[in-house]
Amino acid sequence: MTSTLGTDRSADTDEAALAARLRLAVTRLHRSLRQQADAGLTPSQASALAGVERLGSPTLGALAAREAVQPPSMTRIVGALEDLGHVTRVADASDRRVVRIAITPSGEAVLRHIRSLKNAFLAERVASLDPSERAALADLTTLLERLVDGGDA
Repeated sequence: MTSTLGTDRSADTDEAALAARLRLAVTRLHRSLRQQADAGLTPSQASALAGVERLGSPTLGALAAREAVQPPSMTRIVGALEDLGHVTRVADASDRRVVRIAITPSGEAVLRHIRSLKNAFLAERVASLDPSERAALADLTTLLERLVDGGDA
C-alpha cells in the first residue's frame, strides 16, 4: 500500500514539475511575442484593440470586464486608441445613451501588422526545427489548444 502512495506522490510531483516548466515556457514565449509587436501601442492598448475586434462593438464596461481592468483605466486606454484613430465611439442603435467602441480600418490594419510580426517571429523559429520536431510541435499545439479550451475536444 505504501508503494501505491509513493507512486501517486511521484506522479503528482511529476505533474507539478511539468506544469511549472509549461508555465515558464509559455510566459517566456508570450514575453517574446509581445516584444515583436512594435506598433506604437502599449500591451494594454494592443490587447484592448484586439478585444474590440473580438467583441464586435462593445461598451466600455464590457471591454473593461473582458480585459479585467477597472472602467476608468479602460476609458484612458480607449481614449488613447481613439486619439490614434484606431477606434471610434458610436451611439448604440437601440439606446442612444449607450456608447459603444468600434474598431476603425486603421485599428484593423494595426492588428494585422502586429499579428504578422508575431507570426513571422514564430515561423522563423519553427523553420529552424527539424521535421520530427515540427511534427512534435504540431501535436503539442493541439494539446495546448485543448488546455486553453478547458479540455474540450
